[in-house]
Amino acid sequence: MTQILVSALLWLLVLSLLILRRGRADRSILWSALTIAVAMTLNIDGLYRWADRLLGGTNLVTLVADLALMLGIFFLGRAVAKATEFRPAIVRFALGRTVLAVALVCTVIAFAFIERGVTTTTFMLDYGAQPAAAAYSMTQFAYDGIVLTAMAAVTTRQIRRGRGADRLPAVALLIGSALGLVLAAVVIGMDIAHIAGDVSLMLGLGAAYSPLFLSTFLFLCLGLASQPAMRWLRARSRANAMRRLVTQTTPIWQRANLVRPGMSQQDAAGFSAADAETRLHRQLVEIRDAAVDPRVAFELSDAESVIVDAAEARLLRRGADTNATSAQPATGATP
Repeated sequence: MTQILVSALLWLLVLSLLILRRGRADRSILWSALTIAVAMTLNIDGLYRWADRLLGGTNLVTLVADLALMLGIFFLGRAVAKATEFRPAIVRFALGRTVLAVALVCTVIAFAFIERGVTTTTFMLDYGAQPAAAAYSMTQFAYDGIVLTAMAAVTTRQIRRGRGADRLPAVALLIGSALGLVLAAVVIGMDIAHIAGDVSLMLGLGAAYSPLFLSTFLFLCLGLASQPAMRWLRARSRANAMRRLVTQTTPIWQRANLVRPGMSQQDAAGFSAADAETRLHRQLVEIRDAAVDPRVAFELSDAESVIVDAAEARLLRRGADTNATSAQPATGATP
């Protein structure tokens, strides 16, 4: 059931990223969500048995799923790191391709030495007493721990530098990273206990596995999805504000055009969200031009001045926000 819930969460995340991040150049988050979703889906018992039969019934699907999970964690770490300028050498090394390549090679080699039987959905319970199986599991979770530690350092920095609701995605990612580190420690502890033959300790630690596994991915998904969702909501809010301002300034603009025809002669109705800001800027320019032109008799009333001043102030704030955003690095997790 845990695998099904986590898979559903991750495929929902993939879908939301496809919708909310259309046109974004960096795809690290999407690749992360997609590869981890594939890994979790392959671990669903019924699908696992079917896929493993196709591969010969020797539990090769375990290796495929675990390698996909490691790749997903790699992309996740890279995406989070791109959201900040805080990238010390140790973080760049931990999230680099070299560490990933070493971990992947060690994982494949360890798997090759495991004496595997027929298809089983409890791979580590059945074969975890073998040193090769323990090395296989510990290599994966040690790598996950390295990446999650780097993520925790980056997100801690983001939280300190953020303000208000902007901190929420980083907070969720930090909690997910911390839970993931505890999960990695639990799994490594289970592997050591299994080798040592301490089954009671292994089962005791195993009781924490499912809750930690589910909560880790719940917070990671929340952190990954909340930033593009917040960006989308803000974009919609800005577009609606621009539409309202265009609607408010249109009667003033039409009156100005009666005495001093400008270039904006098309009907103001039916404009799209994409050109609302351009239309508002054009209308304000033509209203101001009519107000200062000595050849025509056009004056703004007090109420109209308030509307025009508010619209201009909104455009100025929008321009400042755009400049601030463009000054930030290209990100995977934040704008």
